[in-house]
Amino acid sequence: MRDFWRRYRRNKGAVVGLALLLLVFALAAAAPLLFPGSPWDMAGAPFLPPGEMGMLLGTDSLGRDVAAGIAHGARISLMVGAVSTIFALGVGVSLGAIAGYLGGFADDLVMRFTEFFQTIPSFVLAILLVAIFTPSITSVIAAIAIVSWPPVARVVRAEFLSLRGREFVQAAEVLGKSRLSIVVGDILPNALSPIIVLASLMVASAILLESALSFLGLGDPNLMTWGFLIGSGRSVIRLAWWMSVFPGLAIFVTVLSLNLVGEGLSDALNPRLARQRGGAA
Repeated sequence: MRDFWRRYRRNKGAVVGLALLLLVFALAAAAPLLFPGSPWDMAGAPFLPPGEMGMLLGTDSLGRDVAAGIAHGARISLMVGAVSTIFALGVGVSLGAIAGYLGGFADDLVMRFTEFFQTIPSFVLAILLVAIFTPSITSVIAAIAIVSWPPVARVVRAEFLSLRGREFVQAAEVLGKSRLSIVVGDILPNALSPIIVLASLMVASAILLESALSFLGLGDPNLMTWGFLIGSGRSVIRLAWWMSVFPGLAIFVTVLSLNLVGEGLSDALNPRLARQRGGAA
C-alpha cells in the first residue's frame, strides 16, 4: 500500500483530482448542515445575482438558493454514479469472467450479447429505458447500469483470456479446485487493476449521463440534481446565467477530478505502463 501511494503521488494531476473529489464528497456530506431544509424551498426573491442578500450563488426563477441546490444535488449525483457503477460492474465482471474463462461457445454467446448492446447508442438507449419505465431514481440508475456494463465485460474477458493459461491457474486446476473457486479466488484478484481504473471512469460517465437525462426532464422530479438545475436555467440563460453556469461547473469539476483520479490509479496500479508513457513523453 505504501508503494501504491508513492506511485500515485508522482502524478500531480491525480493528487489535485483526489483533493477536488474529496471536496465534492465533503460538500455532499455537509449539505444538510450548510443548507438545512429542502433545496426546493424559496430562499429569497427570484433572480437574485450571486452575492446579493446573502445568496452566495444567487437564486433561480422561483427564488430557490442555487448553492443549496448544488450541495444537495451533489448527494444525488454521487449516489447515482456509485450505485449504477456497482450494478454495471456486477453484470460486466460476471459475463466477462464467464466468456474469458470458459471460452468456446460461452465466449461467443456472451460476446454477441455484448455487441448487441453496443450497437445501440448508449444515450439513446438510456432515454428509451427511462421513458418506458417512467422517470424515477430507480429507473435512471437501472438505465445507466444497463448501458454501462458492455465495456466492463470486454475488459474483464481480455484479462481472463490472458490469465487463464498462467501457471497458478493450471496449478489450481491440478489441485482439483472448482471453476468458481478458481475464477473468484485466483484469476479475479489478478484482474482487479484495470477494473478499478475503469470503475472510476464509469462513475464520471454515469454522472454525466444522469445530468443529461435530468436536463431533458427525464430525471426524478422529486430530487434536486445538477442536470435539473442546468435545465431549469436554460430558458433564462441571458437573464440569470448563474442558474446554469454554477451547476455546470460542479459537473465539470467532479468529472474532471474522477478522470484525474482514474489516471492516477492507472499509473499506480500499472507502473510499467506509466514508465512507458513517461519515456515516450
